[in-house]
Amino acid sequence: MLERIGRAIAAGPKTFLLVIIAFVAISGAIGSGVVSRLASGGFEDPAAESSIAKDVLARDLGIASPNLVLLVTAPDSVDSPQAQRVGAGLAADLAAEPEISQVVSYWTADRNPGLRDADGRSALVVAHIGGDENAAAKRVDGLRERYAGVRDGVEVKLGGSVAAAFDTETAAQADLQAMEKLAFPILFLVLVLVFGSLVAALLPILMTIPVVIGVLLLLRIMSEFMSVSVIAMNAATIIGLGLAIDYSLFVVSRYREEIQARGGDVTDRAVRSAAIAAAVRTAGRTVLFSALTVTLSLAALAIFPLYFLRSIAVAGIGVALFAALAAVIVVPTLLALFGSKIDSLDARKLFRRGKAKAPRTQESGFWYRLASLVMRYPARIAVGVVLVLLVLGTPFLRVEFSLPDDRQLPMSSQSRQVGEAVRTGFTSREADTITVVADTPGVGKDDIAAYASALSRVPGVAEVVSAAGTYTAGLAGRPSPESGRMLNDKGTFLKVVPSVEAFSDQGGQLVGDLRAVPAPWPAKMAGAGPALYDTKATLADRLPLVLGFIALATFVLLFLFSGSVVLPIKALILNVLSLSATFGAMVWVFQDGHLSGLLDFTPTGALTAVSPILMFCLIFGLSMDYEVFMLSRIKEGYDRTGDPVGSVASGLQRTGGLITAAAALMGVVTVAGVFTSSIAFQKMFALGLTLALLVDAFVVRGLLLPAFMRLMGRANWWAPAPLRRLHRRIGIAEHDDPPVPQPVLAGSTYR
Repeated sequence: MLERIGRAIAAGPKTFLLVIIAFVAISGAIGSGVVSRLASGGFEDPAAESSIAKDVLARDLGIASPNLVLLVTAPDSVDSPQAQRVGAGLAADLAAEPEISQVVSYWTADRNPGLRDADGRSALVVAHIGGDENAAAKRVDGLRERYAGVRDGVEVKLGGSVAAAFDTETAAQADLQAMEKLAFPILFLVLVLVFGSLVAALLPILMTIPVVIGVLLLLRIMSEFMSVSVIAMNAATIIGLGLAIDYSLFVVSRYREEIQARGGDVTDRAVRSAAIAAAVRTAGRTVLFSALTVTLSLAALAIFPLYFLRSIAVAGIGVALFAALAAVIVVPTLLALFGSKIDSLDARKLFRRGKAKAPRTQESGFWYRLASLVMRYPARIAVGVVLVLLVLGTPFLRVEFSLPDDRQLPMSSQSRQVGEAVRTGFTSREADTITVVADTPGVGKDDIAAYASALSRVPGVAEVVSAAGTYTAGLAGRPSPESGRMLNDKGTFLKVVPSVEAFSDQGGQLVGDLRAVPAPWPAKMAGAGPALYDTKATLADRLPLVLGFIALATFVLLFLFSGSVVLPIKALILNVLSLSATFGAMVWVFQDGHLSGLLDFTPTGALTAVSPILMFCLIFGLSMDYEVFMLSRIKEGYDRTGDPVGSVASGLQRTGGLITAAAALMGVVTVAGVFTSSIAFQKMFALGLTLALLVDAFVVRGLLLPAFMRLMGRANWWAPAPLRRLHRRIGIAEHDDPPVPQPVLAGSTYR
């Protein structure tokens, strides 16, 4: 099938070009409005206790957690007449806004001290914006125009979780545009160095256009059926650009090999057509297989019930398939259209001096010599590299997890400024209130009082507000104006105001301690702290299934490709070693705060809970991508010669340069993401990918792979007899030649 596609493209490239242009035009028109449909958040399990409690509160009691904060700062004191007038007016105006409820301010009759900071110059107005996360965040811009600014000398800033979500979405869109503007010129320069020809360097760049446009179309379709995270667009674009360039690199490289194998006459149309068909048949087959490995790795993310991960899973799967299709359709079309001009405008000749050197033989190539050196001392090199990777991974043993908050944003963000002021200046955390709900009819006030008193004695609780009154350290305190609306015929709710930060170790301990307090009726807890607690539990619960799925899928796919049961196990081990170093670096940088000045982010003492899982699935897929390309050439050599060592050296020589070039090109995209992103989570994602690519391409593929394959020898290709017969029937390979094992030559370096 692939050869027929290649021959059809070579015979009629203009027809295929028109189809590609039509696809880009239609997809661009449909997908252009996707940005307004993307959402922030998606880090909560809808089946978790905290999510159920939030739904019960909204449905039965008309209550929701505060998600909007006005920070009011007076020049002298928030108790001054000027500040009182402004604060009370803000609360009244906010309460009159549609879909805004539960407005509480410092300037009410009881003067809640928890809503005033320690020096008395700032106070809070907290409220809840109704609707889903996306709809609520869309209102932030308009509310800022009406409320933020300076009123009668009093400064007002708008923050809270919905404001942080809005600022994150806005920043993500701007970051993506900045990344593309920086990455594309550098990509073109690197491609010129790789291909030599300015014309050839254009091919991968042109190929990315339908892939990026296809991402927009895919996200637009997805948004009709599910919530789609705004981060999914950035992640899918990075993945798409990287895979598109990688795949085009391999197809173009194979095309050039096929041209040389047919005499090297690129001006002969018949030679070009045959080379295109052969490249699509061979490299195209490996590209499709590689895309399948990436797809299955990303599909594992869909096992988690968080829509943040699920939307990235679906978007990543789609973009991997788009990139593969572009490699077997768009690239051959461009090769056929450019024809004999593919190698024109040779930029590298500007750097050549003197006589042209004789072409290098395979044995004189860098990767052949490196593989040969490694295979002379395989045990020592393998042990040394493994120890280094394990040591680099040790920081991950003390990893802490959290959920994204306003600290992901730069200090220039207004929601970040409000969040910092609340964290550093206020003794209680009104915006981090934990709401306890009991949807049990006939709840009595005596039971409520006893339960509220017990909750207030838990370390880390500032106060508990209930229908029976307000409790602090087990004692009844001042009456609360909220008490009268906290009990009805459907149940009751209590508000636990913490004195510790929700996204911290103390916050997690507080949730566990509160849930351990015996309740007189079934009770559930909602809020930022319980959401983090439940998200971590959900991730831990599903993680074994995800790891098992990835391991099984990788094993099956690599067996189909190699016919061996040893090589898939080797690939799994090498990938885990590579990832350990990357995860250790992420803890060292983003949890501990090293390089925070250079990378311009604020360390929070924890990693975003979903980030290691997201990076594991994506990096694992990309590592398998490189594994497949390298293994295809090693297997091709082994099938033809039967030499278990020479085939490794020749396979690395054929693919090592391509894989490192592909990693470098992908690295251009990811490094651009590190320095253009203003969101700490995206910086971590981009830096993690960069480090993983470097380790995988240079350390794992260049050192560990040849060392392990030398140690295993012919056992690399072992499989039980029934599986060997199965592979002969359904196995996959890049080349079509039947295996003809030959004895190793007597003069070979290895026997």
